[in-house]
Amino acid sequence: MDLNTLTAISPIDGRYFEVTKPLASYFSEYALIRYRLLVEVEYFIALSELPLKELKSFPKEKSDKLRTIYEGFSESDALQIKEIEKTTNHDVKAVEYFVKKKFDDLGLSAYKEFIHFGLTSQDINNTAIPLLWKEFLETEFMHSLSGLVFSLDLQANLWKDVSMLARTHGQPASPTRLGKEINVFVERVKKQIGLLRAIPHSAKFGGATGNFNAHHVAYPEINWLDFGNRFVKQLGLERSHPTTQIEHYDNLAAQFDTLKRINTILIDYSRDAWQYISLNYFKQKIKEGEIGSSAMPHKVNPIDFENAEGNFGLANALFEHLSAKLPISRLQRDLTDSTVLRNIGVPMAHTMIALKSLRKGVGKLELNKAAIDHDLEENWAVIAEAIQTILRKEGYPNPFEALKELTRKNEKITKESIHTFIEGLEIKKELKEQLKKISPYNYVGIV
Repeated sequence: MDLNTLTAISPIDGRYFEVTKPLASYFSEYALIRYRLLVEVEYFIALSELPLKELKSFPKEKSDKLRTIYEGFSESDALQIKEIEKTTNHDVKAVEYFVKKKFDDLGLSAYKEFIHFGLTSQDINNTAIPLLWKEFLETEFMHSLSGLVFSLDLQANLWKDVSMLARTHGQPASPTRLGKEINVFVERVKKQIGLLRAIPHSAKFGGATGNFNAHHVAYPEINWLDFGNRFVKQLGLERSHPTTQIEHYDNLAAQFDTLKRINTILIDYSRDAWQYISLNYFKQKIKEGEIGSSAMPHKVNPIDFENAEGNFGLANALFEHLSAKLPISRLQRDLTDSTVLRNIGVPMAHTMIALKSLRKGVGKLELNKAAIDHDLEENWAVIAEAIQTILRKEGYPNPFEALKELTRKNEKITKESIHTFIEGLEIKKELKEQLKKISPYNYVGIV
């Protein structure tokens, strides 16, 4: 059976492939190899620019030619590297040998032993992976997340004046504004985006056990710590120091935790939107030909919000494992991080699927103001808080208890019963008129 979108085991590469396809440029085996090549080539160029005395004769005009090794990297090139790996049984060494062959082809054989000079595999992996991760977050992910936030922001402004019954503990509570309730989620996500952007993208670059041992013994006169810092910085990353053989992943774990919080906020929103749909506060735009239920023709299910919730949940389960596992390594190195790191694209794929579903769901929402107003009209009891608060201010005796007695009778509280209660109070006429102006529609506070 050939692998395709119908035979793929994971829905990421199957059912949802059209959504997740852009992630292949960052998280596929092909992409990882390409980013490894980038680090190997840029490292050699950086050595030639020091320059090491053995590289003084390297023709600087060849640097751009070397960059075509990763800039023009093809699937055919990737297959060549995988073929080399069958012999080496080592993925990074296969990349090194591929670059050396390219040096031969370019007439640069005299310099090829300075490819991967003094490095261990994790210098390449722990620079390539943070780089692809950073570039993905800054392009694909932030574009998708910002699009959702923009859509929510638009609705928050569109519905900023719509009074709505609030529900605390699922019970009618002091009214609010629909726009404000949406804006709560907008602001929460924006704050987490700020935190995410503040976390550095860290790389490990320092030789077999992080001390530049091989570099220092070969060239003790060079400040290799300074070189490593400059090299990593020019790639747009921050070099961790000191380290063992591998990056300690603390900042990466912090990013996973922040992404998990963003997803959690959006799960919270998805559930609220689902609930508002069930209350008929929102209707959903119907697309011609779509079916909500295989048995009940009338149904338009909130499937986009349900799909989003499910995929955010899957993503968070994986982010939880990644952030808990990656910062732990036995002594100076074990390989448990290697197989785990290859999966960082999986929770991001589920997150991207969820973001697309959620944005689609948000775009379907249509306000049903009649249902919102009906709920307000049916719940005049919620202004009891306002009345008793003003009576407290005026020194009226036991106002809370008086309103409690009124509102907890087994009778429906209406505008008329509230006004009758107000008329029966021994207070000034002007105060009665003030209290009568309060309604579930205008008792919304400062929003």
